[in-house]
Amino acid sequence: MDVLIEFGKILIPASIVLYLAYLLVRMFIEKEIELKKLEVRSRSIETLLPNRLQAYERMTLFLERISPQNLLVRLNAPGMPAREFHQLLLAEIRNEYNHNASQQVYMSEEVWNLLKGAKEELIVTINDASSEMGPESSSLDLSKKIFEKSVNKPVDPMAHALTELKKEIQRIF
Repeated sequence: MDVLIEFGKILIPASIVLYLAYLLVRMFIEKEIELKKLEVRSRSIETLLPNRLQAYERMTLFLERISPQNLLVRLNAPGMPAREFHQLLLAEIRNEYNHNASQQVYMSEEVWNLLKGAKEELIVTINDASSEMGPESSSLDLSKKIFEKSVNKPVDPMAHALTELKKEIQRIF
């Protein structure tokens, strides 16, 4: 029995010391893991932040390029038939959108939907204006009709999307 008591006197303190050593090592390892995670997150932000800012810049440029006042002036060719100009406008909007579609991964779903909605609203406006054109109408006639329809809208979808895009940029940066 004395042997068991002597063995217990050695085993119990040794077990406590071993358990405390285990806890210290575990705590140290957890801290190291947290520091590594923080370091990885910091490096990720350093890489992601410039890409995200560039995405916002590109989408701002997208909205500016497809806004009716810029799009119609940039693409209008005197003497072009309205039907041909209509197709040219739609192709340009599609190309601009397709060129920038990958930028959606860097922005919120809400802002991306506003950008898409502004593009779709412009397409609807162009199609509506085109449907009111006669066979002899020129690109200038179509441009006037698109401007007229754009001005008569209660809310400018391009300006609203741009405002929300800027707000998101300000929230992030």
